[in-house]
Amino acid sequence: MLKEKYPYYLANKPVYANTDLEVRNKYSGELVTKVAMADPQTIDEAIEWSVKAADPMRKLPSFKKAEILHHCVRRFQERYDELAYSLCVEAGKPIKDARGEVTRLIDTFRIAAEEAVRFSGEYLPLDISPRAEGYESITKRVPIGPCSFISPFNFPLNLTAHKIAPAIAVGCPFVLKPASLTPIGALIIGEILAETDLPEGAFSILPATRDGAGLFTTDDRLKLLSFTGSPDVGWALKAKSGKKKVVLELGGNAGCIVDKDTDLEFAADRITFGAFYQSGQSCIGVQRVFIHEDLYDQLVPMLIDRARKLKSGDPIDEKTSMGPIISQKEADRIDGWISEAVSNGAKALCGAKRDGVTIEATWLEGAKPEDNVVCQEVFGPVAVVEKFSEFKDAIAKVNDSDFGLQAGIFTNNIHHAFYAWNELEVGGVVINDIPSLRVDNMPYGGVKDSGLGREGVKYAMEDMSEIRLLVLNRIGEI
Repeated sequence: MLKEKYPYYLANKPVYANTDLEVRNKYSGELVTKVAMADPQTIDEAIEWSVKAADPMRKLPSFKKAEILHHCVRRFQERYDELAYSLCVEAGKPIKDARGEVTRLIDTFRIAAEEAVRFSGEYLPLDISPRAEGYESITKRVPIGPCSFISPFNFPLNLTAHKIAPAIAVGCPFVLKPASLTPIGALIIGEILAETDLPEGAFSILPATRDGAGLFTTDDRLKLLSFTGSPDVGWALKAKSGKKKVVLELGGNAGCIVDKDTDLEFAADRITFGAFYQSGQSCIGVQRVFIHEDLYDQLVPMLIDRARKLKSGDPIDEKTSMGPIISQKEADRIDGWISEAVSNGAKALCGAKRDGVTIEATWLEGAKPEDNVVCQEVFGPVAVVEKFSEFKDAIAKVNDSDFGLQAGIFTNNIHHAFYAWNELEVGGVVINDIPSLRVDNMPYGGVKDSGLGREGVKYAMEDMSEIRLLVLNRIGEI
């Protein structure tokens, strides 16, 4: 179902410039297709086209933007199986999870179509003192201009959608660099966008090497950089970005608290999903679980039992729950971190075994705060358990991290729920579910090393726009 080769998209048009980027099946290692790579000259040309497209994009009527987004929704629905299969192959995502991501892609574009026709400003009275009597004002939001997007490998469709769809809804032209490990999903989106009558230059989708893609960050013609990826890379890009606005969706080592009044069956099911979905390759995957001492000896065996039942293997198999790690390099790193923790005194309760790029679902007990599996982002199927006695102490442990993306709290105590919301240093607090929960219209993002700004269509649109004020002096009114 994959094509023999894919173009990049320059100013809305496919360009079969070369076949320099090889895309491999992440489970088998087999070469499945080749993709055109953009050089710095092409990226420079794409940025220039985005500048030319800024004015026609700004003037595009709201109903037209909504029509373009609705067209994408229809075409994603028609190509649903193709999109899911491409995810399964290029990202190693189990097919049932790949279908879920395609559904979210559709949701994200649908939400953007709805927001495109209701993105508005406000009326603001100014007569707050005698000097401003007779003055009033209104505001509107205007597109910020050409945007630069860099998307990650782990959700090649939906995390790309969370950049592209809001940009179209606002009226911003863009250039996008998809992850080199997983470029196909973004290019299929480009193929569908090319069917629309977006102004020429409104979009370019350009796979490129990291070294060759510096203009995505440094070029001052671009007015916003939105990057999703690792903290080290994200903060380095911000330092080089100049005057442009920067939105960073970075990493996490999400904490999850299980309070003493929790439904254990439900919590065990959800925590297992959160820890091992997509082989743990999610920035809001469950990584640190703090369990009340009254429940610890009951819940931990339930987590172990569920982890051992997860089937690893070929992601195209409907029974597979866990596919491969994205690369050999990442599998080596995760395996090394498990060994490090065990050498430092942690106990592997289950898993901790590896077969090539596949790692079993692993629970660790007794890991130290300085172990990488605790203080860093594992981005793999590894999580740690620890008991607590006082709820405030558990909150403090979740906060004892350089990251602050989302946290999950299983509790039926309303006071604990609000205490967590008030005290946790994270972008989102999820009560009675895992931190891995994300609905595509909600504000999503983190604090500390987890990033800057928020996604979620409406909130991304706010970042991609600026407030413009009109003040009216009613002098000489009737």
